[in-house]
Amino acid sequence: MIKAITRIGNSQGLIFDQALMDMARLSTGDLVNITVSRNGTIVLTPARETISVDEAKERARSIIRKHDGLFRRLA
Repeated sequence: MIKAITRIGNSQGLIFDQALMDMARLSTGDLVNITVSRNGTIVLTPARETISVDEAKERARSIIRKHDGLFRRLA
């Protein structure tokens, strides 16, 4: 996909249309990490929230408890 850098106020920027936002699973206000390589390649990476191992375990247990009957029928 090719995009043109445009003037936005006193700055320059890229406009992300909704299709691009959807493909990247981004929403207005999301944070992105920007890295620039020596050859000038710019990489934008969504700064997704991370959770601890203990929090992940608790969320998994909660889902299992909530859908216990379904999981039993599938087993």
